[in-house]
Amino acid sequence: MARRDAGSGMAKSPSVSPTTTRVDSGLKVLAIRHGETAWSLNGRHTGTTDIPLTDNGRRLAERMRPKLSKLAFALVLVSPMQRARETCELAGLGEKAVIDNDLMEWNYGAYEGLTPSQIREISPGWLIFRDGCPGGETPEQVGARADRVIGRARALNGNVALFAHGHVLRVLVARWIGLAPSGGQHFLLGTGTLSVLGDYHGLPAVQIWNGPVVGKSPNSTE
Repeated sequence: MARRDAGSGMAKSPSVSPTTTRVDSGLKVLAIRHGETAWSLNGRHTGTTDIPLTDNGRRLAERMRPKLSKLAFALVLVSPMQRARETCELAGLGEKAVIDNDLMEWNYGAYEGLTPSQIREISPGWLIFRDGCPGGETPEQVGARADRVIGRARALNGNVALFAHGHVLRVLVARWIGLAPSGGQHFLLGTGTLSVLGDYHGLPAVQIWNGPVVGKSPNSTE
């Protein structure tokens, strides 16, 4: 995998608004959340902790391969975390993938590794899409990263695949259709799922969301 470091000396991303009406009608962005991990099974917030997929997570990732092999991709971007990279490789797109730090999961700061119930014991009523995380990122900071990824996708003709994480992809879909980063709270997303973003008569649209490759994918971090 090649590496694309946000904020490095690389060529800057195109300055394109996520809601621009300058669209390519054939553009499809496939947003793929990594497969199951031990922490996703028990609801622990997994941001910077770099853990592998479970055996079941690997099996689900492999089942994406036949579907993805039918498509040609102009760009494949993947989070640097091993759970996303492993999903990408097992799905058959590892050789084409470029590592993009903007696709890293939300930095949970002091809440890393905690479950939602544990966090709410500390901060009653906490909602990540509104409150962010102490010592970590705000919704606006994650939204800025999502905007840069969308800009890269919008600059191309052809399909784009994104292998990333639950919360950052929920922010990304919100930004795709012109909502504030907080809009991600309305888009639940399980592990090992495939979503498709596109356009409808020149307007950003969601074609498929939280689509399980096979069976159900119930694991979704709050």
